[in-house]
Amino acid sequence: MADIETARTALDGVSIYTPMEESRWLTGLAGGPVFLKCENLQRTGSFKIRGAFLRMSRLSPEERAAGVVAASAGNHAQGVALAAQMLGITATVFMPEGAPIPKEKATRGYGAHVVFEGRYIDQALQAARRFADETGAVLIHPFDHEDIVAGQGTCGLEVLEQVPDVRTVLVPTGGGGLVAGMATAIKALRPDVRVVAVQAAGAAALPASLAEGHPVPLEHMTTMADGIAVGCPGEVPFRAVQAYVDTCVTVSEESLARAVLALVERAKMVVEPAGAAAVAALLDDATAFETPAVAVLSGGNIDPLLLGKVIRHGMAAAGRYLHLRVCIPDLPGGLARLLTELAEAQANVLEVAHERISPTLNMDEVEVQVQLETRGEQHAELVLSRLRERGYKVFE
Repeated sequence: MADIETARTALDGVSIYTPMEESRWLTGLAGGPVFLKCENLQRTGSFKIRGAFLRMSRLSPEERAAGVVAASAGNHAQGVALAAQMLGITATVFMPEGAPIPKEKATRGYGAHVVFEGRYIDQALQAARRFADETGAVLIHPFDHEDIVAGQGTCGLEVLEQVPDVRTVLVPTGGGGLVAGMATAIKALRPDVRVVAVQAAGAAALPASLAEGHPVPLEHMTTMADGIAVGCPGEVPFRAVQAYVDTCVTVSEESLARAVLALVERAKMVVEPAGAAAVAALLDDATAFETPAVAVLSGGNIDPLLLGKVIRHGMAAAGRYLHLRVCIPDLPGGLARLLTELAEAQANVLEVAHERISPTLNMDEVEVQVQLETRGEQHAELVLSRLRERGYKVFE
């Protein structure tokens, strides 16, 4: 706790005291107050500047002269690059291939040299370690260092000040630096507050590690949440997670997509999939968490192309898109009558395709594949019911 309080002083004027916004729509789901800690509005678009600057500000003159090296999918990269710029240190950052373009451009924009290596952050980290050994540069680990954890812990102090009666804090979790730091601060001041680590189900190394009592690496990962796609928790944060984090939950890709979409629509917040993990957990089962609850939006750096895909995926997961196969008579006006029925049901037709040759069709039938936009699951059910009542054979 003393380290975190010292870190706060060191970060004064560097990191932003980010806003805490009450979420009325999540409050309605949870049955009690839910707040959003907006680290997506932090400098560089994520919480990472807190730990990166603290770690680098404590380097000796000789270490600063040797430069620093880091590995990151993008958020830590930007934190290190900005901190290096502010402190006058040369920075090299290894990023996994396919890292989001805006994160790469922002990292270069802060003056860092970017090198692509490997498919996952773990491979980029291995390359960064080799670079450090070969050049003498200081490795700034994204999560596995006491200074990094202490810097991230300052976010926990802010949460307690902004929501003094908080009962649950949900934190997106990859390597564990943020949740470890926040949990350390929160439990020191409010041991009654429940701290929940939230991981993407396709990159959830923490549950098995907690069960085994030590960090256990994953054999493979698949998730859109690149910011928390970490194959193994760090040794330093893991000890704090063991001591102070109450539970770990996982969220699916569909839940992450729904959360990103909901944050855009309801909170007017642009948040990357990793940053939306805590909200995804609330959307899965809001009543499972005692309120007042705080969901940390850990980052907002998302490629616009990915954002478009995630929004479409989120709309599909929320029942806003409906894909149907409908058999209609192979007669003039057959398609027009179907489209009229859909229009009267207030469904917006996005795509139409015909299938005339199929062993499942009668000679006088045509299969029409339609993609519809609806207002949600209830509206989609009404559309299906209407078509079936009119005698159409409908397949989802």
